[in-house]
Amino acid sequence: MFVNDCLNVNENGHLTIGGCDTVELANEYGTPVYVMDEDTIRTACSSYVQSIAKYYNGNGLAMFASKALCCKELCRIVNDEKMGLDVVSGGEIYTAMKADFPPEKIHFHGNNKTAEEINMALDYNIGKIVVDNLYELELLNQLAKAKNKVVKISMRIKPGVDAHTHDFIRTGQIDSKFGFALETGEAMEAVKKTFQYNNVELTELHCHIGSQIFDIDPFVTAADIMMDFIGSIKAQTGHLITELNLGGGFGIRYSAADKPTAYDDYMNAVSKAVIAKSAQYNIPVPFIFIEPGRSIVGEAGITLYKVGGVKDIPNIRTYVSIDGGMCDNIRYALYKSTYTIVNASHADKAPDTKVTIAGKCCESGDLIQENAPIATPRVNDIIAVLSTGAYNYSMSSNYNRITKAPIIMIKDKTPRVIVKRQSYDDLIQNDI
Repeated sequence: MFVNDCLNVNENGHLTIGGCDTVELANEYGTPVYVMDEDTIRTACSSYVQSIAKYYNGNGLAMFASKALCCKELCRIVNDEKMGLDVVSGGEIYTAMKADFPPEKIHFHGNNKTAEEINMALDYNIGKIVVDNLYELELLNQLAKAKNKVVKISMRIKPGVDAHTHDFIRTGQIDSKFGFALETGEAMEAVKKTFQYNNVELTELHCHIGSQIFDIDPFVTAADIMMDFIGSIKAQTGHLITELNLGGGFGIRYSAADKPTAYDDYMNAVSKAVIAKSAQYNIPVPFIFIEPGRSIVGEAGITLYKVGGVKDIPNIRTYVSIDGGMCDNIRYALYKSTYTIVNASHADKAPDTKVTIAGKCCESGDLIQENAPIATPRVNDIIAVLSTGAYNYSMSSNYNRITKAPIIMIKDKTPRVIVKRQSYDDLIQNDI
């Protein structure tokens, strides 16, 4: 019935998540509120961990891409599930450290890491720094030398694969701000340059071809290209790259139209390509990293809002105003992203109207969805936006000085707060 398996409808006709009544949750914790189902998160983590064991004989590590959703409790859950962590900022590093995440299981990404962030990573002994450009390579070597350290690095490569996704979230093609291009020879030049430095050790190559990808073929093609590059490096330099990070980007269900492939099928197909190329170049199968983010938390989360005004413009549209908006979900404004909208107060009723869900920010573009089918909403009804566990809280803002919503985690039908709602005092704490 729903795109999220953790959702259902109870005897009151209310939407439930993890067995908890969403209308009751909204009344208890207020709205807007993000709600996550812990079992869904852990099941997704387990599927990736098991696939590494199954297809690579355990010779690899699944790492949660924390940019999808970063908070201390999620770091603890991911660590408990035997995964690593992919971070992209000093703030994400700091969050992981405060959650006692093992630093050796962390990779630090980013296309413009500051000296302060690199020094933080070095001081915390972060396991791997993923180098994005030559300036960063030189800076990292200098900073590591100053600390008398030799740091293990990965190198982000653009494999030139078109992942057929939104232009803003395609990152594997040559025209991207991320990484070194293969086509121009830039990547090989950068690899050779690493061997001239004494305080970095290149052990890994990394690629990421985009996000919300449903097809298997782009992942297989990227794996083939990266393995060919490993073969070329060995042939030209004599150095063997022993680790390969194939990134993430696995698609999830935002609506019934989305048909993601089972994650196990991705892993099976890609592993065959990696193993075949290893045999072709007579090299050991590299240690494999993958970085799922959205597919770990996306479908585990929903956002609850309370309906304010309902404004019907005859023969044009009906605006349904909610007490949140682009400050807690910017993705529709950025990408025109599709979401499934449910009247949580009347989830037992079939959609009988189409509405535009409008946020409260002073922007005409502050919309969550247009022409969304829904059971007729009325003032004070609770509206649920599904599949908001990824890239909602993590992209939230205080635009219009609106406070950020809390995150509630459900486990064994019991809710708990894992991120508190911002207060107005929180909002002005840095003002002078």
